[in-house]
Amino acid sequence: MMILAIDTALDACAAAVLDTTSGNTIAIESQLMQRGHAEALMPLIDRVMKESGIGFAGLDRIAVTTGPGSFTGLRVGLSAARGLALAADKPVVGLSTLAAYAAPVVAENGEHPILSAIDARHDHVYFQLVGGDGSPMLKPKVAPIAEALEAVQFGALHLVGNAANILAERWPAGATPPVKVDKQAAPDITWVAWVGAAVDPDSAPPRPFYLRAPDAKPPRDQLQVSAPPSP
Repeated sequence: MMILAIDTALDACAAAVLDTTSGNTIAIESQLMQRGHAEALMPLIDRVMKESGIGFAGLDRIAVTTGPGSFTGLRVGLSAARGLALAADKPVVGLSTLAAYAAPVVAENGEHPILSAIDARHDHVYFQLVGGDGSPMLKPKVAPIAEALEAVQFGALHLVGNAANILAERWPAGATPPVKVDKQAAPDITWVAWVGAAVDPDSAPPRPFYLRAPDAKPPRDQLQVSAPPSP
């Protein structure tokens, strides 16, 4: 299976083409950035597809991260993935950034639970806890950091995500320390592709996975509907 993976949900703009039959990532590019995903993504995808040498017709599926993450960034990736899938007549699947962060650790078949965490700002994180085999333990949610730290009850954890260090720095005294702390600005795009190849398209729609409403809201006066002028 040939998979084009796209990620713009966090602090990177990335794309890769994975050949699951050979197990090789045949083209990949990832640029760290906090802004400018909209301008960077399509030229980046064009370079990756040219490097792959297969063309969009040779793809079997497109995979894209759906969040949680930057509201603007993840919409850029979703729009591109859906547009390319429509034009190339290919299926598109969505997967969460939390799952993508955990995927390489799950692949190691470790014995320790994996806590994926993304900075949601304002002393909150998006987080999810899965077993070493990927089985769900705590559903994805956004909550205060103090609540995420209650996961210490599950023993020695492997922390992953762009908020891994935030949790490690505030780890409760006396609790079993993390077995490992992997802070990454964004998920490994190759693992986005692998997860995208594994999911069932019927249960992995390419829709935004926000977990909470946007911080930015239109001014109150823009929410009011003015009465039409008198004739």
